[in-house]
Amino acid sequence: MSTKFKAAGRSKAIGMGAAMSLAAILAAPASAQTITAVMQSGLRVMDPVVSTAFITRDHGYMIYDTLLGVNEKFEIKPQMAEKWEVSEDKKTYTFTLRDGLKWHDGAPVTSEDAVASIKRWAQQDSTGQVLMTMVSDIAVADDKSFKVVLKEPTSLLLESLAKLSSRPAFIMPKRIAETPPSESIKEFIGSGPFRFVASEFKPGLKVVYEKNKDYVPRSEPASWTAGGKVVNVDRVQWIAMPDQMTPVNALLNGEIDFIQQVPFDLLPMLENNSDVNVEVLDKLGNWTYYRFNHLHPPFNNKLLRQAAMHAVGQDDVLKALVGNPKYSKTCPAVFGCDTPYANSYGQDIVIPSNIEKAKELLKEAKYDGTPVVILQPTDLAMVAAQPVVIASALRKAGFNVDLKTMDWQSVVTQQGNQKPASEGGWNIFSTYSTLATSGNPFGNTTVASNGKKAWAGWPDVPEIEKLRLEFARATDEAERKKITAHIQKLAINEGVVGPLGQFSVPAAYSKKLTGVLASPITVFWNIKKSDK
Repeated sequence: MSTKFKAAGRSKAIGMGAAMSLAAILAAPASAQTITAVMQSGLRVMDPVVSTAFITRDHGYMIYDTLLGVNEKFEIKPQMAEKWEVSEDKKTYTFTLRDGLKWHDGAPVTSEDAVASIKRWAQQDSTGQVLMTMVSDIAVADDKSFKVVLKEPTSLLLESLAKLSSRPAFIMPKRIAETPPSESIKEFIGSGPFRFVASEFKPGLKVVYEKNKDYVPRSEPASWTAGGKVVNVDRVQWIAMPDQMTPVNALLNGEIDFIQQVPFDLLPMLENNSDVNVEVLDKLGNWTYYRFNHLHPPFNNKLLRQAAMHAVGQDDVLKALVGNPKYSKTCPAVFGCDTPYANSYGQDIVIPSNIEKAKELLKEAKYDGTPVVILQPTDLAMVAAQPVVIASALRKAGFNVDLKTMDWQSVVTQQGNQKPASEGGWNIFSTYSTLATSGNPFGNTTVASNGKKAWAGWPDVPEIEKLRLEFARATDEAERKKITAHIQKLAINEGVVGPLGQFSVPAAYSKKLTGVLASPITVFWNIKKSDK
């Protein structure tokens, strides 16, 4: 069933399975001060260990907390932890939880919860998997402290527990954290600054959070995921809207307060409005890329991965995606340009479109016309253009391409399907990541290459895994740069990931909101809302 609501005098259709007006969607208790936000997509996948989707991660930061945080200077700071102590041989870390930590059901947070959460997260996360090869024991010391004993000294322990994305080490109650990581959790109780309101949840359409009145913020100023998470409003509600014009009109009309990502072609409608702020909150920006399925034809053939990478041009992608050079630039680096581990290897492969070279490689590989199924989300502007450009380039080179359209949350669900495309799987999907979380071999999920244990695409390049371990052990920065340069070369040559360029995405919000934090993660603490 489709229902309609008006925005700026125009009717917009929204398929929800039940009739509901915009007023009903936005309904909140009359006395509650509420921030209404339109996020990049609707929320359906809610387990932040199961999914790497940004919307799932953002949901995680609303209701959960992490032991450690990272501030805008990339410094690791205690968050749920009050402190940590390191033994003289640098192999034993003792973490102590701070006072006042409670679960949303009122129970105290204990070290047993932290240990169970770390163990579940580490089974699924590519960084955690490497970390656990270097850990000999994680054990509870008492209700408020636990020990991590390493086989050898490494900075990876703190870096892992503080990682921003895409799968942060959120802490959950032990009974929930004992859910196998292959299964999604069914209960959404955290200790974070907001509580999830299950009774108002409408999957893919609306999610509501209430202020956690029992939350005790840290005393330090808020900075990225570190410092005091002070909530100044009663409620935050995320709603999904079916097209890009509707939230823009709703913001102009004062029906909503915040748009997480404004499509570039609609920016002029907001930039000169006296009631709206338009701002790039993630100052470092993002990089966009695509992934091959290495398990099945045709991209289990290295030559065909190389052919595809030669065919696709970054300029074509960025023109379709952004269209404004103010917000984008080409970049071959898998760890990002203008970062400590930036590297230009492969720029001749991934930046220009070289259809003739792609045709040569198709011929050399004896491509037999096996269809290339590309997942194409249609409801999220920041990932809708890339599949269309990739498909066009591959067809020009001689690939047989099938664009499989669906919404973004379906793509997120589909990503983990390891079956052949003929049985419902896929061959290529594209997405993007924040540069703040992609600048090293562990924050960057795309370079993990441990086969079926790797992220979607499942590349199997043992040499990269060996280099990631060497990076974890290295303490000299020059040595780390040498290691990442080698990983860059392998990632491009083996088709582990195809960089498509860098871009920044402006957010837009009502001037009734103050205290909106610049951060690579969209957060709703620190924000105040004026009634005027």
